[in-house]
Amino acid sequence: MNDNELASRMETLEIRLMHQEVSIEALTRTLLKQEQLVNAQSAAIERLEAMIRGLSSTHDTLPGDEPPPPHY
Repeated sequence: MNDNELASRMETLEIRLMHQEVSIEALTRTLLKQEQLVNAQSAAIERLEAMIRGLSSTHDTLPGDEPPPPHY
């Protein structure tokens, strides 16, 4: 293998490495955005669960368990 072939192979490897680094950075940014979205969604679900628990504690009876209205 002569010096030109070796230099060409080295250049090809460097270019591939550069492209891989760009791809990894893009993937990392996407992953971080998704993590933030998942965290926000988890917090929203926790708030909704708390609201539902609060509503269910004020309405302990099921609709079928309530006495009929006076006109029956």
